Amino acid sequence: MQSVQGAELLDSPEESSKLNYRKWLKWSLLGMIGTVNGYATVLMYAQGEIPFALLTVVLTALALYIFGSKKTYAHRYIYPGVAGMIIFVIFPLIYTVGLAFTNYSASNQLSLERAQTVLQQRSFLSGESYGFDLYKVDNGHQLIIKSNGDLLASEVFDISNPPAEEQMNLRQVDAVQGEKEVIRTIVQNRSNLNKVELEMPSGEHIRMSGLRKFAAETPLFTLQEDGESLLNNQTNQLFKPNYEIGFYQPVDANGEFIEKPISPGFVVGVGSANFERVLTDDGIKEPFVGIFIWTVVFAFLAVALTLALGMILAVIVQWEPLKFSGVYRVLLILPYAVPSFISILIFKGLFNQSFGEINMLLEAMFGIKPSWFSDPVMARVMVVMVNTWLGFPYMMILCMGLLKSIPEDLYEASAIDGAGPIQNFFNITLPMLIKPLTPLLIASFAFNFNNFVMIQLLTSGGPNMVGTSEPAGYTDLLVSYTYRIAFEGGGGQDFGLAGAIATVIFLLVGGMALLNLKFTNTKLEQD
Repeated sequence: MQSVQGAELLDSPEESSKLNYRKWLKWSLLGMIGTVNGYATVLMYAQGEIPFALLTVVLTALALYIFGSKKTYAHRYIYPGVAGMIIFVIFPLIYTVGLAFTNYSASNQLSLERAQTVLQQRSFLSGESYGFDLYKVDNGHQLIIKSNGDLLASEVFDISNPPAEEQMNLRQVDAVQGEKEVIRTIVQNRSNLNKVELEMPSGEHIRMSGLRKFAAETPLFTLQEDGESLLNNQTNQLFKPNYEIGFYQPVDANGEFIEKPISPGFVVGVGSANFERVLTDDGIKEPFVGIFIWTVVFAFLAVALTLALGMILAVIVQWEPLKFSGVYRVLLILPYAVPSFISILIFKGLFNQSFGEINMLLEAMFGIKPSWFSDPVMARVMVVMVNTWLGFPYMMILCMGLLKSIPEDLYEASAIDGAGPIQNFFNITLPMLIKPLTPLLIASFAFNFNNFVMIQLLTSGGPNMVGTSEPAGYTDLLVSYTYRIAFEGGGGQDFGLAGAIATVIFLLVGGMALLNLKFTNTKLEQD
């Protein structure tokens, strides 16, 4: 008995060596990954990219825990899926919601420290300007400054690598030697000449201020002892950070903010201000409400019309006496097979108000030429028509499959009672199709609620509304309205407001997803 137990406990030297090798390799790789990602996290944190630094920490810690612990090692196969969900779903969602509570925009993208640095880099001309010429001499180049009829020459320097950290003294000369460079040379070497600082005989320091001028420049702002306030050296006015709006703003003797703020701004938390803007700012509230109602109506019409057309066509092509039904199926499915962006662009040309075939046909038959892209009502009608064309094949395919599952006995019993095709459709076919289609219809509603590609390619949200604070159009859906606020804002790209609207969209679509799950679970319980 003891010998058997000993045989089980003692491994062969080869197996023990192989086990140690695998263990050493695993921990070496994990240690390397942890070190590299830790270094990357420090770099991202130093650059102010705190959200991405936290994302890297979470993913790295999760990987080390799953691959390093014996208890969780079996979960290594699902780690890529979990990591992908964190990167592409959870992180963008949290980041977007976080933006909704800030003033992050085109003019407020920097941290306070970075905004201070940018402002301190500004300068102004604090003295007289002097003309200059650039001369090519034996050992390099030389700058000649013209001051009150005198010629002041700099030291000879290498124009490709000028001294950037120390100034060069100017000395008075009677004549200039060397070959005068043309303006083209100055333009080509402007970045290097901007690094040159010259000291006049009077002690004044001058820098290049134009292609033909050197002038005395002084920093426009100086950071004060409190580490926040900036003094304007040109006007002697004190500026302090206004944390409510995220800008530096001048203050009076009592420390009260006055006049207009200066750019660039910095990112600050604004609480629920962006959500309040949606409810209180008439230039945002009115188009938002109108676009929200249109989005719901569009999504409902998209589902209802595509379902009605797809179901009717499915019943027709499944009708046994119909000849060449297979050909009809292929032709009706073609709109679904063609990439949607190609179909949308083709329809955009067909609906062209001046040269489109649709208006030419309507004018020839009825003498009318609808303004599809400039009239709000006609634009929305066009959008619904095109979307119905693109969506009915999907519904038709679903209905064709579900029709096969309806027992023929129901139709035979109905025929005995004297029912016709229309009665069979409403009493048997439609009720039998609606139940299994309900979760899919909810999913289709959610998809059309965010049908960005359709709107962007066909109308780009137009025709535009007048009198709005942010760009908005009559055919905009909430998702395209959010995109235009984020990237096409007339007063600056307002990512904070776009994040607030995107959060509202997420809650609405999330509610639809929960509703879908509820219907699905109910259906499974009934079955």
